[in-house]
Amino acid sequence: MVYVFHVAVFPFPYDCWEKRGNRFLATGDSFPTIGHSFRVGFETVSQIVQEVCKAICKNMQETYMPEPTSQIWKQSAKGFEENWHFPNCIGSIDGKHVSIKCPNKTGSKHFCYLHKFSVVLMAIVGPDYRFICVDIGGYGKNSDGGIFEMSNMGQRFEAGMMNVPKAKPLPGQIEPCNYVLIGDEAFALKPYLMRPFPYRQSRLDPRKENYNTKHSIARRVVENAFGILAQKWRIFFRPIPTKVETVILIVHTACVLHNFLRLNQCPDIPEIPIQSNEGSPFYNLATDSRRATNLSFETREKFVKFFLDE
Repeated sequence: MVYVFHVAVFPFPYDCWEKRGNRFLATGDSFPTIGHSFRVGFETVSQIVQEVCKAICKNMQETYMPEPTSQIWKQSAKGFEENWHFPNCIGSIDGKHVSIKCPNKTGSKHFCYLHKFSVVLMAIVGPDYRFICVDIGGYGKNSDGGIFEMSNMGQRFEAGMMNVPKAKPLPGQIEPCNYVLIGDEAFALKPYLMRPFPYRQSRLDPRKENYNTKHSIARRVVENAFGILAQKWRIFFRPIPTKVETVILIVHTACVLHNFLRLNQCPDIPEIPIQSNEGSPFYNLATDSRRATNLSFETREKFVKFFLDE
């Protein structure tokens, strides 16, 4: 059977249509390159990419990246405890700058500290490198913490509307402890979001240094997920030369397909040895100087005590 989209305008079989859309994400080829390869117009390729991406999001998101429920958070927390030895953690959060061609009349809104134009993919990742929820489209000039707080996702966490389970004691403890996200120094400390201790504190306190080590081991799953995403969909290795709305659609599609591949081809998660920070290729992040609430400090102190006792 042959499936046809818009026969009157685009008389292409479905498999050819889908092949052109997926090739754009998988290879990062430009519209002219794909157009010459398939003997079609460049505008036709552009429309094919958009329609394939919309179809994938519409038909696959509910299965492979549904809205988080209490059960999904609990399953994620179980994975973090078993694989990364960080209990009551429901996800690792970070932002990825996706390179774009400078949009018209946007000034420096999209110009980021990496000296390129970008939109930000803000993602919460589970212990198996799958995206639990994402927010796409933040201005590149903004910090990860600011983008998260202004996003719909961040505002729902602040309002307690993300179906996060009720607090439960850490293993071997009696006092209840919140389920939390874990992020880097770019995020503010919240009752539902843990960040590491500043270096000037942890270098003088073995308790805090021990917590930072445990925190870093569990948090880097989000960095690994971004790396896997970029290697599978090489469109992320070059500036995406489309409108911002189309960039958001493309990135969203890549995240859904990433989850599809993780569910169907996911190998066992390997044990990654702890590595020294000497010679690290990563940029030093600007710290967030805002004062956290007492509840946030108390929650982090429970984790410090748990890891010390462990």
